[in-house]
Amino acid sequence: MSNTSQDRARVAGRQDHEVRYEAEKKNVSKEAVKKAVEDAGNSRSKVEEKLDRKHRSL
Repeated sequence: MSNTSQDRARVAGRQDHEVRYEAEKKNVSKEAVKKAVEDAGNSRSKVEEKLDRKHRSL
């Protein structure tokens, strides 16, 4: 796995551009993304899964 693939598999919760990208992609707030990273770790798939579950429950 290259660095690019590894980088894409992670969400850097402290980097604004990463948080903003994920927030826009999932149509949620940046705070929701940061909370999801806090709760699920930095695995992009786990963060997106958590955001999807939260978004469905609203």
